[in-house]
Amino acid sequence: MRFLYVYLFLFFISCKPKNESINAQQIIDATIQNSGAFKVSSSKISFKFRDKSYEAFRKNGRFKLSRRLKNDTITIEDYITNTSYQRSINNTKLFVNDSLKRSYSSAINSVHYFSVLPFGLNDAAVQKRILPSRKIAGKDYYKVEITFKKNGGGEDYNDVFIYWVGKKDFLIDFLAYSYHTNGGGKRFRAVGKQHVIKGVRFVDYINYKPTDNEVKLIDLDIAFTNNKLQKVSDIHLEDIDVNLID
Repeated sequence: MRFLYVYLFLFFISCKPKNESINAQQIIDATIQNSGAFKVSSSKISFKFRDKSYEAFRKNGRFKLSRRLKNDTITIEDYITNTSYQRSINNTKLFVNDSLKRSYSSAINSVHYFSVLPFGLNDAAVQKRILPSRKIAGKDYYKVEITFKKNGGGEDYNDVFIYWVGKKDFLIDFLAYSYHTNGGGKRFRAVGKQHVIKGVRFVDYINYKPTDNEVKLIDLDIAFTNNKLQKVSDIHLEDIDVNLID
């Protein structure tokens, strides 16, 4: 019996993927699992970000993502679904032209997208590529580049993301991205406080930009290590509530 245990242990070890052979898909699958992000696909999640309230409903591939701004006299609510956008003021629906629809929808989707990462990184339009590993503050990280197909990749399909995933815990501690709206630019985010709610990991970020605009996206981790980034903002989610849907 002891020989059998030893044999099974050696068989299990031999079947584990070696770090040298692990691919981008395996890394993303592991971080979705370890962060609990797989639960987001059937959930209702709400939170506050800065002066607005956000709510997301997702089930069977369908979604409704909303944003609400409320003061003493007025409530402005926007929501997007798989197929539509709507804005209302004090519960009265408004007509919004196409250019504003795109702008508002992009802003709403961006907040919801970042709030539940790495959920969404296995969407059909996502393309993954493993980059050379890096060590930051003594911790070893895989680097995974994410790009998007034009078909199904949304308005910002040409944005590029890079994720730093811990080699031992398979959690994202850093991310960087390049964008093209509002003149374009690059950002690097470092994870701050973590919140685990009903098994789903949410994080606050410290948001940076490079002091040298010529630095490549792939090298922002080096710029971070060498204190060549400028802090832009703190990104905190508040009053997070999660309801998982069976």
